[in-house]
Amino acid sequence: MIFLRSFLFAIVLAIVTPPYAIFGVLTFPFPPWVRHRIITSWAPLVMWFVWHLLGIRFRVIGKENIPAGPAVILSKHQSAWETMALQVIFPPLCFVLKRELLKVPFFGWGLAQIPGIAIDRSAGKDALAQVVEQGRARLKEGFWVVVFPEGTRVAPGTTRRYKIGGTWLAKRAGVPIVPVAHNAGEFWRRNAFLKRPGEIVVSIGPPINVKGEKTEALNTRAEEWIEGEMRRLFPHHYSTEPLTGKMTAVEREEGQNQA
Repeated sequence: MIFLRSFLFAIVLAIVTPPYAIFGVLTFPFPPWVRHRIITSWAPLVMWFVWHLLGIRFRVIGKENIPAGPAVILSKHQSAWETMALQVIFPPLCFVLKRELLKVPFFGWGLAQIPGIAIDRSAGKDALAQVVEQGRARLKEGFWVVVFPEGTRVAPGTTRRYKIGGTWLAKRAGVPIVPVAHNAGEFWRRNAFLKRPGEIVVSIGPPINVKGEKTEALNTRAEEWIEGEMRRLFPHHYSTEPLTGKMTAVEREEGQNQA
């Protein structure tokens, strides 16, 4: 049954995505907000199939923590699911993404027309400048900005170093940071064809005010909330070791590689 559901979902994506991408390319003469509204209507449509075909439902904790104005969302990244779900949960938003994605046939073509933040990850420190420059422009236009601080999708129960780009943007733009924890990877794993039914829990933390604090301290606060919430809600993915002063296997491996 899981294979059949996943196979049918893959067919749905193959049918739905190309027309949206082609139509998205044709929206280039329209203002950013119009293009965003048209193209991102793809997300709730696909989420309907995720819910009713794959049997993957979700529940949101802390929705009252969503501030009234634009903010920078720092979210755990475990699968492709959250790239769609966050668009349904939060006000209009855009993502920090690698520029290479814009070259992907159909999907990337439509993505290129959505106001976003496309960076060259090989640019080193210049990539951070790209995040700040483009991110401030998107925030001024009224869009929220989503940053996955670990930089890539991570398996449930693992943690990678939290990069400072999202916090740096929030500090420079003077907008709050909204931390987000979830367990999407339990049901929709990275690059996995099979998607398993179940309930994903998305927890939205209290917004973090950036005024009066250094960027590094803000980044630490966001990381501690997200990782602490992950361990509180999904303890079965973690060891019994406390978060403070401990490292996951991934962190230890990274430390050994850097030594």
